[in-house]
Amino acid sequence: MRVKRGTKARARRKGILKLAKGFRGRSKNTIRQARARVEKALCYMYRDRRTRKRDFRRLWTLRINAACRREGMSYSTFICGLKRANIDLDRKVLADLAMNKPETFSAVLGLAREHLASGSV
Repeated sequence: MRVKRGTKARARRKGILKLAKGFRGRSKNTIRQARARVEKALCYMYRDRRTRKRDFRRLWTLRINAACRREGMSYSTFICGLKRANIDLDRKVLADLAMNKPETFSAVLGLAREHLASGSV
């Protein structure tokens, strides 16, 4: 008796074509092209999940730096002042404060400035 395994193969191909939905050209409907493109797309997804975190951290740093410069302080001295003041706010929160609540950010910057002036460690 022969083994009929068409359902397994069809299910596997359907899964790949489902992942290839939205691709252009033959990559969305021929299994060989789709398999190669899906494999590459999954590699890019994995890689870019890490890159996205890196890009956001860079954006937050830029926003904090811009807000600090408006107040007459550089980013690095601001971060140093925060560390001396034992203020544990991450860059995401600081960037949000700088964008949406500038008066609160100015208060935090004032605290950092005080601790820099006093020279406390």
